[in-house]
Amino acid sequence: MDQTPAELPEIVRIGRQVIIELIDAEGQREQLALDVVPDDAADFTEGFLGVSTPLAKAIMGLPAGSVIPYRMADIVEVHVLAVTPGERAPTADAAAARNAATQEAVDRANLEDAVRLALTVNVKWGGYDPEPLEPADD
Repeated sequence: MDQTPAELPEIVRIGRQVIIELIDAEGQREQLALDVVPDDAADFTEGFLGVSTPLAKAIMGLPAGSVIPYRMADIVEVHVLAVTPGERAPTADAAAARNAATQEAVDRANLEDAVRLALTVNVKWGGYDPEPLEPADD
């Protein structure tokens, strides 16, 4: 007997919210609710799981009730507790926010590298004073 589309179980796919339970080697459990989205809209801290992440790849196509082995850091297993239609939409500028955060981190790292270099340079011109690299206190 065939099931109608309304009777078929929801499976993990783009546009669905999934509630999962991550289980570590000691049996500790952590429950997460994530919306599966295209990679350009991914923002894990906001609950949007990119489709090509290892976690998404592991659970894609699974219905609620599935239990799968999943080895990542101290996690050994994932339980798919529920799959429902996603109700939230990722912000349109998720990729821009990621790029801005990445650029800020790169800029900070470059400044730290410059300060480190300035503190270690003592060559032909003598000691180098890194004071001009430090933000001025007004």
